[in-house]
Amino acid sequence: MATFHFVEDYERFVAELVRTHPIDTAMSLAVGGSFEEVGAIECEILIHAGLRPGQAVVDLGCGSGRLAVALSRAVDISYFGLDVVPALLDYARTKTPKSYKFVLNRALTLPIEARSVDMLCAFSVFTHLLQAESYLYLEEAHRCLRPGGRVVMSFLEFALPQHWRIFAQTVSTQRASSAPHLNQFIERNQIDVWAERLGYDSVAFIDGPAAPWPSGQALGQSVAILIKAA
Repeated sequence: MATFHFVEDYERFVAELVRTHPIDTAMSLAVGGSFEEVGAIECEILIHAGLRPGQAVVDLGCGSGRLAVALSRAVDISYFGLDVVPALLDYARTKTPKSYKFVLNRALTLPIEARSVDMLCAFSVFTHLLQAESYLYLEEAHRCLRPGGRVVMSFLEFALPQHWRIFAQTVSTQRASSAPHLNQFIERNQIDVWAERLGYDSVAFIDGPAAPWPSGQALGQSVAILIKAA
C-alpha cells in the first residue's frame, strides 16, 4: 500500500510545536494559525458550495479540527475527518461533538464506502502533495461521492500574483536546504483535465482574493469545486 512521503516530518513538526507552546497555540500553529478565523471561512466556503444540514462530509487533512469546530457550530451534519498525525486527531476529538469521527489514514485510498458522501473537502492538502497523489485522492473522492456530490479543494496557482510570495519563500528555503514541506502549485487547466479524466461533471473556480460568501473574508488560496454527475 502506498503511503505518504512526509509523515515523519509532520510528526516531528507537531511534536516540536507541542514541546514549545501551550497546547491550543501549538494546535493552531500546526495548521497554519488563525484557528478560529480560517475555520469559519472554510465553513462558509462549504456552505457556499452547497453544504446542507443532514449531509455527510469528509474532511481530508482535517488537522487539529479547525474546520470541524466551525462546522459543529454552524450546521448539523455527519462529519468524518482524516489526517496522518495522531496528535492532531486527538486534539480535534476534544473540541468537537462525540458524533464527529476522526480516523488516522496514511494511505492514498479513503476508508469510505462508495456513494456514501455528499461533500469531500481538502483545504491546504493538495498544496503539499505530489500531483499524482492529489489525482489519486480525487479518483477516490469520485468513488465515494453520491451522485451530485462535490469536492471542494483549495490550491495555489501561478496565475495569481498573490500566490507568488509562497513560491518565493519556498525557493528561499529550498536554497537553504531547510524546506519544512512541499509547496505544490496546481494550475486550473490541470484540474480541468483531472476532472474530465475522472468523470466529474463540471468544475467551478473561486479566485484566492475573492469571497462570495456572507463574511466577505477571503481564504487566500484559490478554490475549485468539482461536481459529480447527478
